[in-house]
Amino acid sequence: MFIDSDHPLLVHGSSDMGFNPYEIRRDFPILEREVNGRRLVYLDNAATTQKPRQVIEAIREYYEKYNANVHRGFHTLSQEASEAYEKAHETIAKFINAYSWEEIVFTFNSTEALNLIAYAWGFKNLREGDEIILTVMEHHSNMLPWRNIARLKNAKIKYVDITDDGLLRYDQLEEMVSEKTRIIAVTMMSNVLGTVNDIKRIAKIAHSVDAIIVVDGAQGVPHLPVNVRDLDIDFLAFSGHKMLGPTGIGVLWGKRDRLDEMMPFKVGGDTIKDVTLDDVVWQDLPWRFEAGTPNIAGGIGLAVAAEYLMRLGMDNVRQHEIELTSYTLKRIREELSSDVEYYGPWDARIKGGVIAFNIRDLHHHTVGKALDMLGIAVRTGKHCAHPLHYRLGINGTVRASYYIYNTREEVDALVEALKTIIGLKETLKTTEEPDVCPGG
Repeated sequence: MFIDSDHPLLVHGSSDMGFNPYEIRRDFPILEREVNGRRLVYLDNAATTQKPRQVIEAIREYYEKYNANVHRGFHTLSQEASEAYEKAHETIAKFINAYSWEEIVFTFNSTEALNLIAYAWGFKNLREGDEIILTVMEHHSNMLPWRNIARLKNAKIKYVDITDDGLLRYDQLEEMVSEKTRIIAVTMMSNVLGTVNDIKRIAKIAHSVDAIIVVDGAQGVPHLPVNVRDLDIDFLAFSGHKMLGPTGIGVLWGKRDRLDEMMPFKVGGDTIKDVTLDDVVWQDLPWRFEAGTPNIAGGIGLAVAAEYLMRLGMDNVRQHEIELTSYTLKRIREELSSDVEYYGPWDARIKGGVIAFNIRDLHHHTVGKALDMLGIAVRTGKHCAHPLHYRLGINGTVRASYYIYNTREEVDALVEALKTIIGLKETLKTTEEPDVCPGG
């Protein structure tokens, strides 16, 4: 289930980063495939990451050897499944340095986790006239739940703007906060600009007026060392599939006192200790928030993914992405600046491995399709961050995003492919635009 200490991805003494991306790639079968006759260059990691053999094997082993429901049986298979599922909560608690595994609630994804917070904490605690502060760089999943709750409770939404370089306006945030502020909901890392926000600073601002801070960690947690105790935040949401884990599994972490004051968002099986016709006694944390049969295999797979990343070291993961991002931005600035419009900070130390750009005079979908023809997978559209794109004055971007298995050679492949596309710009402008992705 876990990675051996002599696994080849741990290259002792051969890399300042502590791991070797070329060895890491051997754990990812999908990276061996070809697309349109070319070796796949997968640069869509902000949408979802690929899965290592260790995760795939752990899920297969569950279904083949101890497939059973959890918390519902005394037979051997059920006991083994329950133990593995509960241990998965412990592993994730370790991954983010939670105070206790009981603070780890498994959800379907980040979106469900954020909705859970909005409806289970926000609906109970917000009053008419209260204020919720968001930012213009939020993913829809950390914007729309709060807008819904604000309408239901007659609360007010305020938005913090960004600078021309894509950084959060902290001066504006500090001016905006007041005694009416109850919630500040902010992304740890923008899924478009790559901007890494100063969460610890924002938490201090929130707590100075007794507000809570809710952090969307969907992009941040897979790429940055995260210590919830040090950050002193109230809630954190993130998804498994963006950090080498399977789809259909996410995490809600909350401080215990915050979770204790929340009513279950969904109720039913496994959320109760006892039910009569007149009353209900809710289950202990975290089970009161995990209604019904959970994604057992997903939780087990996510734990293996977290173990994999912890073996690599999240500081090393971060350093690897800084180097890839810095190299990409250098080549864009020096070789493509006359044809490519880049969005976000130019300093790789304050952003994640996300490169959002457009080729001037070409639709982003056209560029994305052309890259696919060259074997390079990227994302195009508004990336579930429509307000941010409107703030930037554009209708979409091409987004390349990196992870642990990406290499400098793949950055080179991207840059050379963009040069080819630019050389064909006049021809491509006359082609029919691809259909717009409904998700933006």
